[in-house]
Amino acid sequence: MAPETLDENGLVAWLRTLDPQSRIGDDAAFLPAGRERAVTVDHQIEGVHFVPDLHPAVVAERLLAVNLSDLAAVGATPRWAFLAFAGPPTTDRRALLRSLAAACERHGVELSGGDLARSERLHLSLTLIGERPPRGRWLRREAARPGDGLWLSGTLGESAIGRELVARGARMTPEHSSLPPRLRLDADAGRAALAAVRRHLRPEPATRLGVELGRRRRVAAIDLSDGLSRDLDRLCRASGVGAVVEMDRLPLAPGHEALARALDRDPLRLALHGGEDYVLLFTLPAGARPPRSASVRAIGRIVEGAGAALSLRGRTETLSPEGWDHLG
Repeated sequence: MAPETLDENGLVAWLRTLDPQSRIGDDAAFLPAGRERAVTVDHQIEGVHFVPDLHPAVVAERLLAVNLSDLAAVGATPRWAFLAFAGPPTTDRRALLRSLAAACERHGVELSGGDLARSERLHLSLTLIGERPPRGRWLRREAARPGDGLWLSGTLGESAIGRELVARGARMTPEHSSLPPRLRLDADAGRAALAAVRRHLRPEPATRLGVELGRRRRVAAIDLSDGLSRDLDRLCRASGVGAVVEMDRLPLAPGHEALARALDRDPLRLALHGGEDYVLLFTLPAGARPPRSASVRAIGRIVEGAGAALSLRGRTETLSPEGWDHLG
């Protein structure tokens, strides 16, 4: 099959056949140079990842956050960033770079270089390099074993609601968030909607948790960028295992269900497949407890077999990987 006909997972699998020793396959690549380092790269493209009139400072912060989430998923401490920045002359380049530099400083990252160019629409690509902490181990997707507990570091579906609201006209600047002008919500739903917009445009990477998990004996981890169903399927495939998710344990943000229904969306489907949650999905050996500093929830278990299943009150059904596919 020609690579042009493959989805994202298929294309990555094909790419790995070109070099059996390839480092491709986890959330970041590991480079054994002195103290071991991990490298990741991610895009923010106008019209693909964000709406054209989004404030450039918000775009810059989001760009860093999604890269930091990849490094958190392998247990790396972020250190250096390199930016490739292309955009039209109307772009407020100083506002964007000022915001990115400030966000880097908050996370202990040095903006070390990059490239600038002119283009018809805004396109940012950030390469982020992190270090393996002393006494730390890399977190790998392939480390899950039957009997392990399955854990999640944050709520599901809220970012997908935020994405829906942005598509309908919600906006954010560094100082202010606004909802679509014709959207009618009560006070509680309005607060939940504003939180969802912030969650989508300003995700909070679980950097500290990733580093702490790297000090454990055996942990498999992945960041949820493409939806619980798709990313859990990737972790299961990498480890050669199956998983059972308890539906009544899925963590949802306050007001999620009512807000989803107000927008005529299925709250469970958003939680399972919505994507862009940027939280860590990870495993721990049976009986092991997560770091005390972390606000996490057990959502299921790793089992023998293949694929993922969804369980509720003793009934089990297949959890198909229906999340976001960048090439779909």
